[in-house]
Amino acid sequence: MSEPQLHDIHHTTDVAPGDEGEVRVASRVWGYVAGLGLSLLLTATSFFIAGTDLVWQPSIPVALGVLAIAQMGVQLVFFLHLTTGPDNTNNVLALAFGTLIVVLVVGGSIWIMGHLNANMMPTEHLMRMMR
Repeated sequence: MSEPQLHDIHHTTDVAPGDEGEVRVASRVWGYVAGLGLSLLLTATSFFIAGTDLVWQPSIPVALGVLAIAQMGVQLVFFLHLTTGPDNTNNVLALAFGTLIVVLVVGGSIWIMGHLNANMMPTEHLMRMMR
């Protein structure tokens, strides 16, 4: 009896919907439909929370942030097939690096805009220079 080859071993680790290998088309379509349904539900919930008075007003930004993070998770898992399986290590690292870049750019922009007024020349001094 021969040794099992590496490609013969079936991994039962973390597998994204639609990334199961040789499966029927119906089950792949079901994964996309489930992702679409969750995305629509999260989007409708966001619009409901933003447009209603039933939710405590100071909690609305927090709720929208949580729903946005959930929406990103649904997009990553159901449509981009990003999982923590051994085959997706590079994808997870690329996502982490991209997230770091976005946080640095957005955070830096907010920091610059917040401190811009303190570093500007006073209006009186600017008017004297223009005369």
